[in-house]
Amino acid sequence: MKIYLVGGAVRDSLLNLPIKDRDWVVVGGTKEILLKKKFQQVGKDFPVFLHPETHEEYALARKERKSGKGYTGFYTEFNPNVTLEEDLIRRDLTINAIAQDEHGNYIDPFQGKKDLKLRLLRHVSDSFTEDPLRVLRTARFAASLVHLGFHIDKKTMILMCKMVKKNELLYLTKNRIWNETEKAFKTSNPHVYFQILHACQALHSIFPEIYFLYERKTFFSPFFMDLYDSCFFSMGLSKISILTKDVSIQFSYLCQFLSQKTGFFSTKKNYDESSAVIVKNLCKRFNIPLNIQELAVLNTGFYVFFSSIHYQSSKSIVDMFSRIDAWRKPDRVYKLSFLCDFNLLNHQNKTFNFKLKTGFLKKCFFVIKDISVKTILNQGFKGLKIRNELNKLRVKKLESWRIRKKFF
Repeated sequence: MKIYLVGGAVRDSLLNLPIKDRDWVVVGGTKEILLKKKFQQVGKDFPVFLHPETHEEYALARKERKSGKGYTGFYTEFNPNVTLEEDLIRRDLTINAIAQDEHGNYIDPFQGKKDLKLRLLRHVSDSFTEDPLRVLRTARFAASLVHLGFHIDKKTMILMCKMVKKNELLYLTKNRIWNETEKAFKTSNPHVYFQILHACQALHSIFPEIYFLYERKTFFSPFFMDLYDSCFFSMGLSKISILTKDVSIQFSYLCQFLSQKTGFFSTKKNYDESSAVIVKNLCKRFNIPLNIQELAVLNTGFYVFFSSIHYQSSKSIVDMFSRIDAWRKPDRVYKLSFLCDFNLLNHQNKTFNFKLKTGFLKKCFFVIKDISVKTILNQGFKGLKIRNELNKLRVKKLESWRIRKKFF
């Protein structure tokens, strides 16, 4: 029985990147041998085991054969006779199909080390097309490694386009799609992920709400007097991803552009319900975590309001705080303030320096957040009148502060 380090750990080591997880493949082993060594099996029928001390994953070498549609339609064969090369050939990209033995020697039957030097994302074999999730994974790797100069091989991109054309991606579960997308947001260049999906024509079928941002060459925003295009959108997503790795903020930035689709600028309301519904439906379709969903919906709904926050009345600002449940969830204020400040600088096309942010939204909240309800209770107010009087005090204090600081 021989054990090899495989996958991302080998790749990242060769690129001098931090190693996050170590995965191992066991050649010539059996389930019984590993269980006897106190390994813990993951699942009933899948040959993956957890090491008794490190809890790292050890998988028996296996072969796979396509037996149906989507990423689950596979027949898996694992036995002591499966070779290391047979196991590696089932992997997606050559840079992920390099193994390392206990002596530090590399086993690289598909020239993954060469592709690392060439900065090339290339499929291992034509079996790449058997798993539609690989379209998203390749796009995600492109986003993760573009800063090192990596690009997708032309033949691999052709295969990705063929998979999309055959509607293979329709068999992906919503959780799988979101998992890859969330990982893409955690990279330094998540905009590349969406650019690749658009290039292989997958964006329309997966994220039709976002698709129009790439298809329309320009669309006019009367609020900032700018011409928006996919380049502007991508640059903004790239900038904000440098400043924060908070997926809820990054995703909210992406979704806010959907307010352009509804033509909200023709209304006089502070909250754009139509745009918010689009985002809400998008989030529900992919089971996006509630904290990410809520921030994206609120930021999109108040997008126009935030873009002119300095010109809004104190009453409107206090009403907005109530709408976002700021008193119980102040973290929302800080994140929305971050987005508000970022948009202000980004839209004005200033030399980008986030230290110049005004923090106006956050400052407004600090001014009024500690007003106590006890004062109102002592005056004998009851029921809804308590909330009304409390908001009147908040508006009065905020207005006084704005006049004093000349924020009006």
